[in-house]
Amino acid sequence: MAVFGNPFTANVERKITKEELIQAIRMDIAGELEAIYIYDAHIQATDDEFTKKVLGDIRDEEKAHVGELMTLLRYLDPKEAEHFEEGVQEVSEMMQEPGIQANPRSTVGSLLKE
Repeated sequence: MAVFGNPFTANVERKITKEELIQAIRMDIAGELEAIYIYDAHIQATDDEFTKKVLGDIRDEEKAHVGELMTLLRYLDPKEAEHFEEGVQEVSEMMQEPGIQANPRSTVGSLLKE
């Protein structure tokens, strides 16, 4: 949950290390995923179609943020990107089973859009 009492709560008194930045980006991704979950819950909780449309648009922007942050994480930590690719390969192999129709090059961001 956001803390608005002090506008400088998230500021640090020094530049963070690359490792700290990577950890912060992971937390940012978690926050975006949580926001997606919350917007979906709000959409499911109302019958007002206009509200659903607006919240759905906001939710989809959060999904784009996940994609942006994942791309940044892959840039900052190429070794972690290799692990992501391993996961893509493992699922791609499973998709070879009959009857499974999916895009084997899906990413976290693209899966959230489906």
